[in-house]
Amino acid sequence: MTVTAAIALVCIAMLFGGMAFFAACIAPLVFTRLPPEWAGRFIRGVFPVYYLWVLGTAAAGAVALMPVRPADAGALALVAGATVWLRQSLMPRINALSDAAQAGDTGAKAAFDRAHRLSVAVNLAQMLVAVVVLVRFA
Repeated sequence: MTVTAAIALVCIAMLFGGMAFFAACIAPLVFTRLPPEWAGRFIRGVFPVYYLWVLGTAAAGAVALMPVRPADAGALALVAGATVWLRQSLMPRINALSDAAQAGDTGAKAAFDRAHRLSVAVNLAQMLVAVVVLVRFA
């Protein structure tokens, strides 16, 4: 294995591991152990950092893979690009809809639910891409 491939492997493992740990451990723990108003504030503080983690590891993995596995590099670049959209566009929209729903706007609740489901679906797709690229190293 080349140094470039080893760097890519570490990046992809960190990408998938971080995403899986957040989804399986952090988020459920926060929402089962903290009061709802604290949990929401905490998660709002975590998501920007989480998305930077996903963006950084996916982008670094894409760069490292480019010379050895261009198709996999492209897949990770898509993960990174989707993360920019999630962090800069969808997350602020979800936060605004959550605030509006908590203020009593019933229409905002339905829109929040749709936007949240979209973010979960995109995140699951990103995890799937990461695991497929990771398994291809085996």
